[in-house]
Amino acid sequence: MARPRTPKAKAEVTGQASVRRKKFEARNEPSVSDELGDPPEWIKDTEQNKAREAWQTLRLDIPWLNSSHRILVATASNILGRMIAGQDCGVQAMNLLRQCLGQMGATPADASKAGAKPDGEKTDPADEFFDT
Repeated sequence: MARPRTPKAKAEVTGQASVRRKKFEARNEPSVSDELGDPPEWIKDTEQNKAREAWQTLRLDIPWLNSSHRILVATASNILGRMIAGQDCGVQAMNLLRQCLGQMGATPADASKAGAKPDGEKTDPADEFFDT
């Protein structure tokens, strides 16, 4: 099975778009100008589920998300909110969360495919040898 395409917005955040300019310049993707924003009113924090808190966590941790991802983020925040509240999540819920994160490009495997740098490494050590 072919690897899923890296969204252009994710490539810009991780720096992959500047490294592989030709690949991403020609890519046409739907233009969504609205950010992910705050969670909808129907998502509530309760003792059993901290879904609003989870939404904010996902919004900060995955900066390339936009308004077209809101339903997927709602699904993921519902499950993550249960985990934050200390509830027991079953295997199916954990697998669904993993799938949601993978679709949003938020797993370590996805980050490594996009060329994200490890924490703390701000520049490429090879930059001193090349003109960029």
